[in-house]
Amino acid sequence: MANVVIVDYDPTWPDQFEQLAAALRRRLDDGVVSIDHIGSTAVPGLAAKDVIDLQVTVASLGDADRLAPTFQEVGYRATPFTQDYQPAGDTSDPQLWEKRLWQTPPGARRVNAHIRVAGWPNQRYALLFRDYLRAHPDAAAAYARLKHALAERLGDDLYAYTDIKDPACDLIMVAAEEWAAGSGLPRP
Repeated sequence: MANVVIVDYDPTWPDQFEQLAAALRRRLDDGVVSIDHIGSTAVPGLAAKDVIDLQVTVASLGDADRLAPTFQEVGYRATPFTQDYQPAGDTSDPQLWEKRLWQTPPGARRVNAHIRVAGWPNQRYALLFRDYLRAHPDAAAAYARLKHALAERLGDDLYAYTDIKDPACDLIMVAAEEWAAGSGLPRP
């Protein structure tokens, strides 16, 4: 099992994302709606695991599956992880939390490519979570402190780290949803 190591924010992460996204855009077809930088590396100043997360938004899971040969050609490997964590209290259809996940192989720059369907709650969740933390540096700093503490105590157990971090993300999303409602951002 991989160790959880949280590092200080690297100001080159956005440029790294842009290079990765540009390489994918050159290879992917019209079935792709957008490619977005998500996760902690997408939030300026936020400590994170040194893994670039990108979200490839597609119109359907069929489009996601059709992209598989392209991801293989550029060196990504499919993972069996096809269901996102569904936040506590969310009553949407669990099928709307499906995705495809591709990762770079060991030894390469660590990248997670999450392929999600436009308008599904998991696609919106990643963007709203990122945007809220970008707009609220104090919340991002508190989240960083939590991640550091969890990594220090549970760094050799990624599953335990994630099991504890996910409910904290649920709390952040409660505030993010209120922020989105008050700022006129689209709701699911």
